[in-house]
Amino acid sequence: MRFVIATAAAGFALAAPAAPGATAATDFRWYQGYDEASTPSKLDKVGVLKVGPRKAKKVLILNPGTSGAAAYFYPLARLITKKTANWQVWSIERRGTQLEDQSVFDQVKLGEATVEEMADYYLLWLTDPTITDHFEFIPDSEVGFGREWGMRVAVEDLKRVVDRANRKAKTVVMGGHSLGGSITSAYATWDFDGRPGARGLDGLVFIDGGSGPDPSLTPVEATDRLNDLAAGSPWLSFGGIDAPFSGLFNSVGADLALFAPKEPSVLHDWPLLPGNLKAPVQPTNRGGYGYALDAETSPPSLAAAQVNAGRLAKSGAPRDWVRAGEISPLRRVAKAFAAPNLQGMDGTAWYHPTRLNLDSGGVAAGNDNPTQDVLDLDAIHGDDLGPMPIYAFGAALGGQRVLDAARSLADQSSIPASKLRLVDRESAYTHIDPLTAHPKNEFVRTLRKFLRGQVG
Repeated sequence: MRFVIATAAAGFALAAPAAPGATAATDFRWYQGYDEASTPSKLDKVGVLKVGPRKAKKVLILNPGTSGAAAYFYPLARLITKKTANWQVWSIERRGTQLEDQSVFDQVKLGEATVEEMADYYLLWLTDPTITDHFEFIPDSEVGFGREWGMRVAVEDLKRVVDRANRKAKTVVMGGHSLGGSITSAYATWDFDGRPGARGLDGLVFIDGGSGPDPSLTPVEATDRLNDLAAGSPWLSFGGIDAPFSGLFNSVGADLALFAPKEPSVLHDWPLLPGNLKAPVQPTNRGGYGYALDAETSPPSLAAAQVNAGRLAKSGAPRDWVRAGEISPLRRVAKAFAAPNLQGMDGTAWYHPTRLNLDSGGVAAGNDNPTQDVLDLDAIHGDDLGPMPIYAFGAALGGQRVLDAARSLADQSSIPASKLRLVDRESAYTHIDPLTAHPKNEFVRTLRKFLRGQVG
């Protein structure tokens, strides 16, 4: 078996020249994480991508969503730290990304490989037997421990990060996007030797994700899902695309859109690319990438990855992408997922554990329930958060449900309305737009007010 570990402990250098001061303000490290019994010790790690002034005394910890990785917060983190004084953003890299082979993506970032060589290495070899140097699959049979990477592992890994943040900073806020919102709820309400995780936090931020007051799974359903997981792959299929292909399609597409944007699409005629991701005409690389992710043309199964990024041009051969009515510039979206300035990482998690999403069904905003007993969860302090300020942003996927979940969480702990900030942009923002909207970003604008007014 070949495990490709992104980095053992220390930070990386930025892959390409960046703005003045960017190197000093960006750091990535793997830290010792929770000791999960079945996992090889070298994988018991949690990664943290830190962006912002090194001497900042306030830290915002962000948890990525389903199949998301730390780097997809990178453009957002730079914007937040630019707009808010004395804050650092710490983006969580879950342990599964250590299984990824980023070698040729890194070569492209350094100008040492072409995008064609990258596409050959990660995807095109599957239909071209002449390509002998290529990415290697990790058989499910060799990573069965991934079935144990659920909420307990995620929360215990986070505990190590929060403790580290509290040793450095005076103020620590935790937030999450999508599933990361459920993880944030789980952490804040988790029982750590009789004390809720919220005791080490100064605020909560929910970005189109969270956990409502009732479990979404019954104990019987949870048991059935666990049995299915035991007999199946450890990894989640995202949008109907099996691991690691959802990550590879996105990362390859993002790199093509960034490094060869106007060239004819490398993937358009590839027979294994799902038909619902293909433009009706031959596009450029960025045209094909935009068509697959823009809310107007992307399939409903990929709603969790969609953006408002423009549209295909009305003419041209190949057909390019144009900026029309965009909220998230396509180049910025591609940067979030390709991470062109970061070595050893991209914005997707190729191997996202099914168990983590399964466990989220029992969190129930920290209300103890029988499903938690089945799933071995300890998110039981939903009524003991103290005077915790809470911010929630509802976009297209979570919408009002996210805002209602945040309000319920506040009500359970008698948090006054004055400490609750709810922002409804369901009709305007897709699920990813809060992370990639630019230059105007309603999430950042309202978050900045919350951090300044409620957290300090």
